[in-house]
Amino acid sequence: MASLSRPTAPRFDVEIFQNEYLAEGAREVNAIVTVTATGGGTSGGRPLSPGDGPAAGVVLMVDCSGSMQYPAAKAKNAREATAAAIDTLRDGVAFAVVAGTHEATEVYPADGTLAVAGEATRKEAKQALRKLSPAGGTAIGTWLTKAQALFGSRPDLAIRHAILLTDGRNEHEKPADLQRALDRATGYFTADCRGVGTDWEVAELRKISSALLGTVDIVAEPDGLAEDFRAMMAGAMGKQVADVALRVWTPANARVKYVKQVAPSVEDLTERRAEAGPRAGDYPTGSWGDESRDYHVCVEVPSAAVGNEMLAARISLILPQPGEASPEVLSQGLVKAVWTDDLASSTRINSQVAHYTGQAELADSIQEGLAAHRAGDVDRATAKLGAAVRLAHRTGNEGTLKLLQKVVDVVDAKEGTVRFRKDVSEADSMTLETRSTKTVRVKK
Repeated sequence: MASLSRPTAPRFDVEIFQNEYLAEGAREVNAIVTVTATGGGTSGGRPLSPGDGPAAGVVLMVDCSGSMQYPAAKAKNAREATAAAIDTLRDGVAFAVVAGTHEATEVYPADGTLAVAGEATRKEAKQALRKLSPAGGTAIGTWLTKAQALFGSRPDLAIRHAILLTDGRNEHEKPADLQRALDRATGYFTADCRGVGTDWEVAELRKISSALLGTVDIVAEPDGLAEDFRAMMAGAMGKQVADVALRVWTPANARVKYVKQVAPSVEDLTERRAEAGPRAGDYPTGSWGDESRDYHVCVEVPSAAVGNEMLAARISLILPQPGEASPEVLSQGLVKAVWTDDLASSTRINSQVAHYTGQAELADSIQEGLAAHRAGDVDRATAKLGAAVRLAHRTGNEGTLKLLQKVVDVVDAKEGTVRFRKDVSEADSMTLETRSTKTVRVKK
């Protein structure tokens, strides 16, 4: 374990879990990297006081398309949820509210800038919400573009976070338009996405939240929106360091096969690599408060004879600095490889690696099973969801197992024997798909 601390930001610790022993000729090295941010300038779980921490901004994007009026309570609950989020804003935080339809309209402060949270501006913003009236279509790319422009009005912001709510599919712009907006926003701000009801598309919102390093979830019943928005905003208010990257250095003739976040959810970062000098690449992790995350790093190294050992990778948490200054190294850890002819040593799979490999397989099995069911392939769907039940049982993911039991009847969890239920609701199916990437950590 290695760590470095700073007086005005969290202390970052990196811990490496791996079996460093390889059989003769073996080339693949796997490690779980646990990153924990604690103390320093973080809240320690308490709300931050005005002026604490870096300058932060939040943009709330609320779907106001015509479908939000069916049922009528949906729009009402969305307004109440947005008000709850506004009430959770810390004094001094910059914020704005955007109404999203086939275009993006500034609701508050409605002057192309961000307001500064305080008693008066929170009251004004909540009054402005009364003007929201469902009408029009859905073009999420325009919402993202508007949010980016609003953040751009405050170049001093260190933390830029958005909350996006929708109840439908992105039907009123071309997919290429959404992709262009998403490409521009990626790396500029983070976003948590929520789908209300069951008429939206899980893959579409997951694509947005993944690119913007946020979360995605379903709120099946509109009356659950307020509490969810309050919790999302509280999480955003706890962020203290943005743009942290996981830098992976490998020696000559070695290469990174993949880097995945595996806790608290599965997120493949492999294609997000940015070259960072000879044999090094940076993988974005987004903003941090008081929290811990796990990453699975897989490196392919040159094969070697028994008795040889090498440094397979150096893992660093880095924070970019203004201008041409070198990034600050927040913490480091080492991944090693040792070749041995001891069969017991070389075939032992580290418990952390085994656990998270199972969690990633669990997410894939669920998504493939539900896709097969939508395509009418019940046999494949049953087999995949049976495998998911077996993996959830084996890895102790009780939350996912309960969601699976709303979609399939479990005959034998250990063996993964299941039968598809005939009365599966769309809400239960979408909840399972949306939360399929949520993981549980290894029990100590």
